[in-house]
Amino acid sequence: MNNLLENFGTNCFSEKNLKNRVPDYVFKKFLKIKEGKEELTIEIADIIANAIKMWALEKGTTHYTHWFQPLTELTAEKHESFISINSDGTSMAKFSGKELIKGESDTSSFPNGGLRSTFEARGYTAWDINSPMFLKGEEGCKTLYIPTAFVAYNGEALDKKVPLLRSIKSLRNEALKIQRLLGDNETQNINVTLGVEQEYFLVDKNFFYKRQDLALSGRTVFGCLPPKGQEMNDHYYGTIKERIEIFMAELDNELWKVGVMSKTKHNEVAPNQFEIALMFNTANVAIDQNQLTMDMIKKVANRHNMVALLHEKPFSGVNGSGKHCNWSIATDTGVNLYDPDTLSKDNLSFLVYLMAMIEAVDKYAPILRATTATSGNDHRLGGHEAPPAIISIFLGNQLENLLENIENINFDTKSPTSELEIGFQIPKIQKDISDRNRTSPMAFTGNKFEFRMPGSSASPATPTFVINTMVADILKDYAKFLEENLKTKSIKKSIVALIKDRYPKHKRIIFDGNGYEQKWIDEAQKRGLPNLKNTIEGLPALIEDNAIKLFENNNVLSSSESFSRFHVYTERYNKQCNIEVSTAIRIARNQIYPFVIKYISNLAKSIHRARKIFNEEALFEFDINLLKEIILLKNDIVTLTNDLEKKLSEALKIETDYHRAVFYNNVVLKILQELRTSVDSLELKIASDSWPIPSYYDLLFKL
Repeated sequence: MNNLLENFGTNCFSEKNLKNRVPDYVFKKFLKIKEGKEELTIEIADIIANAIKMWALEKGTTHYTHWFQPLTELTAEKHESFISINSDGTSMAKFSGKELIKGESDTSSFPNGGLRSTFEARGYTAWDINSPMFLKGEEGCKTLYIPTAFVAYNGEALDKKVPLLRSIKSLRNEALKIQRLLGDNETQNINVTLGVEQEYFLVDKNFFYKRQDLALSGRTVFGCLPPKGQEMNDHYYGTIKERIEIFMAELDNELWKVGVMSKTKHNEVAPNQFEIALMFNTANVAIDQNQLTMDMIKKVANRHNMVALLHEKPFSGVNGSGKHCNWSIATDTGVNLYDPDTLSKDNLSFLVYLMAMIEAVDKYAPILRATTATSGNDHRLGGHEAPPAIISIFLGNQLENLLENIENINFDTKSPTSELEIGFQIPKIQKDISDRNRTSPMAFTGNKFEFRMPGSSASPATPTFVINTMVADILKDYAKFLEENLKTKSIKKSIVALIKDRYPKHKRIIFDGNGYEQKWIDEAQKRGLPNLKNTIEGLPALIEDNAIKLFENNNVLSSSESFSRFHVYTERYNKQCNIEVSTAIRIARNQIYPFVIKYISNLAKSIHRARKIFNEEALFEFDINLLKEIILLKNDIVTLTNDLEKKLSEALKIETDYHRAVFYNNVVLKILQELRTSVDSLELKIASDSWPIPSYYDLLFKL
């Protein structure tokens, strides 16, 4: 335990480190700069940079990097050495405030959706003062990672962090207005909090590199399940295998050293699928830490001769991987504004924020859906393993009843907390305010909202900045409503009036049933809820007029920045489809087909020799039929591969990215699925030890 506590944060430059290494006046200035009350001057930056440099050098650090999050869902880094050469040829370690504050990168080399031309390369990385720095690397050659924002020469956002920080500012401003109207004069700041759950698969490295589809696209384009998959529910929360336990222990230790509080780890539903959950943090830091965690999962897995798969659906027929984003907002005095325990006759603020989320999700559901629209997530959403594509909110009976009967609720006394009667001799368990609904895209889970739709490979920054902006926009309207009503009514009556006015208009978004059933799809259609089933239906919501206005009115994205994201995400979809289809053609033609030709030849020869020996035709009826079936499937594979190649060529000639995406979805991917059906059928008819690529059994059960 002592080692755990001593190691935690040893490679993270915390505020405590800074306080111990700079004059008191500098540290106080730093805190004011963080709060947005003062500007960072180059003099203060130089002092802070020197303190950081000395700490880093003591830890064996040789380089620093401005670590940023371009529109690739990944992170980017360019390493600069601390070493500088003097005029007399001697060397010294140098790191200035200017180098801390700003870096430069080639913007044209990252996805920008038309914001930058190839010849317009200049872009800047700017230090995010609110996110702690950390060290990564081997002893003696570590690198200092400085979290930064990434903007174009003209200041336009080229990354995930800039709109996130803008949205946090917008939500903070609007929530503070609400707090003041509700009589709260103590709160000076509002924090968006986030807890991220990360799911992933692990496979043996030896099998991984024999599967071109996994190595190149992140998912298997061919492969059929063994007789046993996940149906016995024996992997979920099961005993962790020793090899995985050793990997997880190292992963935890590496994360703890850089100040990431990995709190929970367990087996997930599918074989060789796992989950890690991080402790709640401010949203900006939580997102940085999730990106760091994804990178660390892959690196630590590699050390253990495994490969981590972060794709949403690496295997057909078993559960895919998601990234649940647990979102809330809190005051700087420690009050969670989504905690129903704060609800009393003197404090109805919880209802204001609850209603704001309900209205925001109902009003902007298509935009929220667009944040999860990727080719990988198309294979996962609605597949009885993740929420359906229809956005809805789960509240639980208690909160629904409260909102339905707002005028008749007596807030003078709290109802006693209910308990679960277990029926045998253990302490009674306090019952939560609601059950959980795993089919709900947006579920209230006690004191936060859990957005369950994002895919495992995605940055949580995108859904988080959209949720922030949606809620901020609604709170802006609520401030006007309350301000007007408070002229003639008490705070309590004004809030009740707000709920009475808004809840009937937006309660259609609330659903507590099974989201997988067809009757919900039918019911959602009656309610007028959008059902954007896949990426090509979801992404256009980013550039609808209401989305452009939402982001512009809240100073989160300009119109050009919104359009750039639409283009980047559409292009990403096309590239992913192209890789998957091209890989499938390569595997079918260069691995499956040559193998099958030899297999057919050897099988035919074996049947012929055996018939000569035994001279009894009836004995070989099964073998001959099997041979015919294999030949027919081989012919299907040839036809479908040629057809797929032809359609892929047609797709690449389509000039408009979005029209190409539609063609991929409606034409090309359907042929790929037909080819998969034929290849998988063939795999079932051939001896498993002969199949030319590692099977699902190898990938899912051999670790």
